[in-house]
Amino acid sequence: MKKTRKTFRLLTLLLLVALAAAVLPGCAQESSDVLKVGMELAYPPFETKDTAGNPTGISVDIAKAFGESIGRTVEISNIAWDGLIPALQTGQVDMVISSMTITEERAETVDFSDPYAWAYLALLVNKESGIAEAADFNQDGMVLAAKKGTSAVTYTQNTFPLVEIRQFNDVSACVTEVSQGKADAFMYDQLSIYQNYVQYEDSTQVIYIPGQKAEGWGAAFKKGNEDLVAKMNTFIEEYRTEGGFDRLGDQYLAEEKAFFRDNNLKFFFEKP
Repeated sequence: MKKTRKTFRLLTLLLLVALAAAVLPGCAQESSDVLKVGMELAYPPFETKDTAGNPTGISVDIAKAFGESIGRTVEISNIAWDGLIPALQTGQVDMVISSMTITEERAETVDFSDPYAWAYLALLVNKESGIAEAADFNQDGMVLAAKKGTSAVTYTQNTFPLVEIRQFNDVSACVTEVSQGKADAFMYDQLSIYQNYVQYEDSTQVIYIPGQKAEGWGAAFKKGNEDLVAKMNTFIEEYRTEGGFDRLGDQYLAEEKAFFRDNNLKFFFEKP
């Protein structure tokens, strides 16, 4: 009897091991089918939410198209800007696509794809600031409102060294500072500057900065994820050739695209 019971327990154990072996690979496969994408949903129309609170915008569409191209379902996580790179480093997300400028400093901690868009900086200035052109900005006493952690901070330090920089957590705070005369200018990409100018035409104006080098936006990946970076680069080239980026511009930024064209400015998805 004891021998029979012992044999039964052994058979039961072997069956459980076999079941686990069959189930675990399936779970691993299911997990690998999900592409976890991080972005800060606070920059319409690139990264934002619809009326139901769902992620929407240009970057969302790009992420979903990329996921479809490699056969993976996209899961988007809304993460504060300064938490995006840490989320990559800790494996919380597989990639970040959030209108992120490719910089040497960031490239020390993450790997970037090829640029999928290019941006230029501009100034939203208070009409009472006395700034008629970009060169007027580099004076003692001038104050820049800048979003914390953006390339505008570094650019101002290098190009307008006399300017005092005050950093804020979001764009709306920066724009409010300028519109109320608490700061002389806010520096961001040309599209955002134009969009905020439209809302505050009575108190602000747009100043373009000549002689800039285009800032490329790229998708960011954890260091060493060469396979996913290569797939993203292939996708970007094919998507551009197929007219995908042109369609996104027409869908989300038709008015802005016309403004850029009328003012001889390169649009986001045009190569420099």
